[in-house]
Amino acid sequence: MGLKSAVSWASDPFGYLGRHGDVVRTFQPGAAGVEVISRKSRRRLGRLQEASPGLFVGEIKPTADYALRVLWPDSAWETEDVYSFGPVLSEADLTAIIRGEVTGMADRLGAVPRALEGVEGVAFSVWAPNARRVSLVGDFNSWDGERHPMRLRHEAGVWEIFIPRLAAGARYKFDVEGADGVVRRKADPVARASETPPATASIVAPLLDHVWGDDGWMADRAARHHAGAAISIYEVHAGSWRRPWDGHLCHDWDALADHLIPYVAGLDFTHVQLMPIMEHPFGGSWGYQPLGQFAPSARYGAPEGLARFVDRCHQAGLGVILDWVPAHFPSDAHGLERFDGTALYEHADPREGFHPDWNTLIYNLGRDEVASFLVASALYWLDRFHIDGLRVDAVASMLYRDYSRKAGEWTPNVHGGRENLESIAFLRRLNAAVSEHFPSAITIAEESTAWPGVTTPVEQGGLGFSYKWNMGWMNDTLRYMHRDPVHRGWHGGDLAFGLTYAFTERFVLPLSHDEVVHGKGSLLSKMPGDRWRQFANLRALLALMWAHPGKKLLFMGGEIGQWREWDHDGELDWALLETPEHAGLQRLVGDLNRVYRQEGALHHTDADARGFGWIAENHDRDGVFVFERRSFHGGAPLIVAVNMTPQPQMRRVRVPLEGRWTEILNTDAAVYGGGDLGNQGGASAFPHPDGPALDLTLPPLAAVYLRYEGPSA
Repeated sequence: MGLKSAVSWASDPFGYLGRHGDVVRTFQPGAAGVEVISRKSRRRLGRLQEASPGLFVGEIKPTADYALRVLWPDSAWETEDVYSFGPVLSEADLTAIIRGEVTGMADRLGAVPRALEGVEGVAFSVWAPNARRVSLVGDFNSWDGERHPMRLRHEAGVWEIFIPRLAAGARYKFDVEGADGVVRRKADPVARASETPPATASIVAPLLDHVWGDDGWMADRAARHHAGAAISIYEVHAGSWRRPWDGHLCHDWDALADHLIPYVAGLDFTHVQLMPIMEHPFGGSWGYQPLGQFAPSARYGAPEGLARFVDRCHQAGLGVILDWVPAHFPSDAHGLERFDGTALYEHADPREGFHPDWNTLIYNLGRDEVASFLVASALYWLDRFHIDGLRVDAVASMLYRDYSRKAGEWTPNVHGGRENLESIAFLRRLNAAVSEHFPSAITIAEESTAWPGVTTPVEQGGLGFSYKWNMGWMNDTLRYMHRDPVHRGWHGGDLAFGLTYAFTERFVLPLSHDEVVHGKGSLLSKMPGDRWRQFANLRALLALMWAHPGKKLLFMGGEIGQWREWDHDGELDWALLETPEHAGLQRLVGDLNRVYRQEGALHHTDADARGFGWIAENHDRDGVFVFERRSFHGGAPLIVAVNMTPQPQMRRVRVPLEGRWTEILNTDAAVYGGGDLGNQGGASAFPHPDGPALDLTLPPLAAVYLRYEGPSA
């Protein structure tokens, strides 16, 4: 029988089953008999009679505690009576849930191994306020929805039950009879572990007991994340960076740590950013359609493996950022969709609750319980796994009620406008919570519009993010680089325009996975010209990016010059590194990171307009860009000169100081695969009527960095 046909006491199981006075009732369908025994001495106290199929009833002598011995046709087992236990959640727990307190949600809801009344087991709790009844099902009860109906704590809308002697590793779900009378079998929204897809059950996870070895990293983290720090991020899809050699589909966390960490640290990136690793049913979504907001994907192993991975990153000097998706969720039947027979997590109105771009549902962020659920998820990753930052996906889609919608397909806010006031309040609440509980962690917004104050603190009226992806810079720069150099002179504004707003927010410059999929081509294949020009263009692009104000993000494969678009079912084309041009490009990325870290002028003033100044900006449409980067916190000034034409250029450029300027990086160097044209180590600035000047050789399709060393001898 399904849950809907269960006997009438299932709606109030604790009021009927268990012990009431001298009467004990237990529901054990299929059992041959049931005896009542002493919990301590295991002495038999009496035998229950089968009053109706599966329902055993009888009187026993008064005793403070008891257990059951269930007799099966070919065996017997002893257990405490599930319905003899008191409430799972304390009054303080219920108050915290009602108030929307976000810290510790994973300790109150979901499946938590614990002791209750001196007995070890697992406590289960789930929010389903409009359900008629909820039952726990799993391996331990033959997935029978009649065996373990749960207790409703009416004031919080939470259903709970404690299963004695159950241990971590058990699979489970909830059978939820909704307000509409339909029974739905649902995974746990707050599960901390899940089966490997396509299986969909939740798994009781052990309490995370990793012994952390990253005290030094955590103590220094604030200094690594401030606006004047060098932040260079390597974006990774964990399943397709490199396939394992043992035939498995994906790395587990330990194997990934063995190979990814030394690789990324060896290239001197400061952080690794993982595309969403929260549990998601469809691998082709790359994790951007998650359902397990508290569960690391089983594709990569147990949660403890993720903790070890992060710890090893920290000990190697690498931060870890997670992609996190509060903008939408898929409508898979086992997930959050109509969880209790109502639009509980989503909006009922599809004009607010359905994403036309992704065919997904939208969280009802105006509902406090839903907003609390998501904020609790964000804090969970920062707390339990020492995650250093969250990159929040699709923020633009959250901010506008008419995002990707035509007239008549959206509803205005209470003021008649297009701004999504509920999402704005949620994002401010999220960032305020992160700032309060984890002040050295960062949040990064993928926000593609000119929404004001994305990185302005909440208390000053902003959204409160630490950084924002600079999508305008990315689009303008790639559009410029895609042009044949013969036409670039007329489009220099594509490179220069970003500097008019570069200091209005704290930016990350992203060349992300989004730019190398869906027919857009890889970074290298976007570059015009023959093979030599393509490599030279890409080297120049990366050097320009690393010299431009803003933190850096590069998607995996960009550093080795992938020719193919990214394939989430494959791996990077590592064999390319046997070719000098590809190996040279990889070496350049490592050197760019090292120079970026070492030279304060390239990062100290990322958010300070005084640290940047144009010297030559495509004058006479010549395709040459020269600018200064300066630090006000120590470190020598730098001159960056970029020649976006395929011809060498001899240029006299104005510089701020007389003296020796050393060429510290040249993308045309032979070690990078270039033609080795340059300035023989540097040049000296001499007096000029318009100010000190340098005579420079600018290699074709190349960038050079020069550092001021002081007055000439």
